[in-house]
Amino acid sequence: MEARHDLTDRTVPANDPGAAGLDLDAYFRRISYHGERAATLAVLRRLHRLHPQAIAFENLDPLLGRPVNLDLASVQDKLVRSRRGGYCFEHNLLFWRVLAALGFEVTGLAARVMWGQPDETVIPRAHMLLRIALDGETWLADVGFGRMTLTAPLRLAAGVVQSTPHEDYRIVDGGDHFRLQAAVDGDWRPVYHFDLQPQQPIDYRVSSYYMATHPQSHFTWTIMAARPTPEGRFTLSNDRLTFRGLDGTNRQRRLESTDDFVETFRTDFGVEVPDQAGFAARIRATGILKDA
Repeated sequence: MEARHDLTDRTVPANDPGAAGLDLDAYFRRISYHGERAATLAVLRRLHRLHPQAIAFENLDPLLGRPVNLDLASVQDKLVRSRRGGYCFEHNLLFWRVLAALGFEVTGLAARVMWGQPDETVIPRAHMLLRIALDGETWLADVGFGRMTLTAPLRLAAGVVQSTPHEDYRIVDGGDHFRLQAAVDGDWRPVYHFDLQPQQPIDYRVSSYYMATHPQSHFTWTIMAARPTPEGRFTLSNDRLTFRGLDGTNRQRRLESTDDFVETFRTDFGVEVPDQAGFAARIRATGILKDA
């Protein structure tokens, strides 16, 4: 049967991420959270640290031509019950639902990814992040940005250096938008540009459909995976596995077989590769796996 990408979610109003059917207990078990269930900054910080450490960023479904559905049932089944990872829309829509269920006031935002791009480049708003109003202040949450996924929420305060369990970040006021920058190897590197215009779930479905299916989308022909740990960050870019430690260490190796890919996903990213035969064929067809 042909895979179908449904851009609508008829179970909830268009401007509501929907929490009906959310299994909060299962989510907390998935990320090993055992604390209080309250809309406080301490809870937000702890959830934001635990989520990306437990649920990896990965793009296996777009690579394999499998649908990426953003309704709660699909996202929850994939990221929580099946112990897979996903990309920004899946991560942050799930996180939005969890935070809303705890009583947080959450708004979805969109960003233009600038990582690895000249700062003046104009690209589509193809990334999702969250705005949280809490105790008279505005916070940003983002548990799905790949190799630079935040491991703590950031206060929306321009020009202030903010520490996370991993890198330092700062938000720069760009006039009609804000610029998120990360301190990497002694330099401030652009991560993404964003503004405060609210986005609806349907907006993310349109963006996600393009990212998951268009032949020019790098999600369809490259491998990307990332997971922070208390000691550093694992990153997989095609056949290159990197671990950057908080102590400054940097280890790299090349993956050389399908079995190596499958085991690396399992041990370093906590992900079981679906359809391993199809995966093997795909990474050879794209040239990701180089024949010895």
